[in-house]
Amino acid sequence: MRKSFVGKSLVVLFSCLILSSCTKSPPPSADKPVDVVLVGAGVMSATLGTMLHELQPGLTMQMFERLDTVSAESSDAMNNAGTGHSGFAELNYTPEMPDGSVETKKAVDINEQFEVSKQFWAYQVQKGYLGDPRTFINNVPHMSFVWGDDNIAFLQKRYAALQKENLFKGMIYTEDQEQLRKWIPLVMNGRDKNQKVAATRMEIGTDVNYGTLTRSMVKHLTEKGGMTLSLRHQVEDITRGTDGNWNVTVKNLADNSMKTVRAKFVFIGAGGGSLPLLEKSGIPEAKGFGGVPVGGQWLVTSNPELIKQHNAKVYGKASVGSPPMSVPHLDTRIIDGKQALLFGPFATFSTKFLKNGSWIDLPASIGGDNVKPMLEAGYDNIPLTKYLVQQVMQSPEDRLATLRDYLPEAKLEDWTLVNAGQRVQIVKDDPKKGGLLQFGTEVVSSADGTMSALLGASPGASTAAPIMLKVLEKSSFKGQLATPEWQAKMKEMVPSYGRKLNPDAAYANQIRQQSSAVLGLKAITLDVPATAQQ
Repeated sequence: MRKSFVGKSLVVLFSCLILSSCTKSPPPSADKPVDVVLVGAGVMSATLGTMLHELQPGLTMQMFERLDTVSAESSDAMNNAGTGHSGFAELNYTPEMPDGSVETKKAVDINEQFEVSKQFWAYQVQKGYLGDPRTFINNVPHMSFVWGDDNIAFLQKRYAALQKENLFKGMIYTEDQEQLRKWIPLVMNGRDKNQKVAATRMEIGTDVNYGTLTRSMVKHLTEKGGMTLSLRHQVEDITRGTDGNWNVTVKNLADNSMKTVRAKFVFIGAGGGSLPLLEKSGIPEAKGFGGVPVGGQWLVTSNPELIKQHNAKVYGKASVGSPPMSVPHLDTRIIDGKQALLFGPFATFSTKFLKNGSWIDLPASIGGDNVKPMLEAGYDNIPLTKYLVQQVMQSPEDRLATLRDYLPEAKLEDWTLVNAGQRVQIVKDDPKKGGLLQFGTEVVSSADGTMSALLGASPGASTAAPIMLKVLEKSSFKGQLATPEWQAKMKEMVPSYGRKLNPDAAYANQIRQQSSAVLGLKAITLDVPATAQQ
């Protein structure tokens, strides 16, 4: 009898371990479910939380962050380029087509999106939520800089194509070294006077401290918006409850205690940590997604003489096979009121999905649903693999040689290598093309709209506001979003909501000048055709 009992107990225990039917997770809370759970205390969650609070102030919200501070991963100032991505300088947003023409659609779309973000930030400044806008956004000219006949020919075509778009008028093109010496002396000092170079410049470019911006939004939400913020709380699992709500299992990293929070709507905005949680949710829409982690490093100078001689974001052409986040640029940054100068990024590779993640993130994310597209994407992106290997193998002298393409007189002793953020590029299972590696962002939502997750990277934070509008449009809030009350509030937060700026110069002038005046930014007045003024 005893032997039989022990045997049965071992069978039950073994079954529990294999089938994960025994768990240390607490049972679902009997408390009333919260309206919204936000996973991750970055710019995406903060933006969505702010929008929802403005649309429906009575919503109950909880935000969980595994680190001990807000916006410490991809939103942190030194973990991203701080560029207000608007397509002004980023050459990868204007690809050259097989027929030799330059495609401008993506650049225009990104510029439109950044204008939405600016309007949303201006609204918050007017409401007193964000304080002085100079703490998070400042004008820094955006420039594209190239050398060599082929690259110059491409930049000429790019400039000509963009001049047909209203949002890009006011851009200046030059091949004059003396003019460039006035704009970017560090880039021109010591450069061969016989070298052919060319550049474009947009004075209304911006530098954004997304870390400060995020912390200000979260501070407002916790102090005035009724949101509960739990730092050092890691979301371990997300499962659908029998009542239709989501059971969010959370570990308190201070004492390893566990709790389960019930939620009507869950947004997973945890950067690289979003994919594993999305997979755990079990929603069919998550199947087939994978991710390739790519990190970065900056060369940063503390030499005040160098810093004060450069005031621009100077973007060059990316190497063949490199991801968009690796486009080289010499960047002026304004961080905590101080000007800084950095160059990069240099790509790194690890199996972590977050800067403060786990080495098993990548292997743990691969399963039956995505192993095939992951393998296909790897096979189709051998140049990217080669590029990452080359980057990882670089010596300090190799990095200095790259820097000297943009700053000919650079000295190794003036620059320090600093780790930047970690990104996860999306791998998506396409029914026709197989596993595709995507360099962008994607919103994945459950069929009933009660869960959404954001995957991907660039342009990321710059387009947080329009991306969160997309989340709302695909979420269980979409019915309310269609009501006159929510539509009116949306147009108060984003005056151009539902309308494009680029086709209408007069309207673009109106919107840009409104948001720029509030944010303390420069604005270009576009020429308006006489017929449009009548």
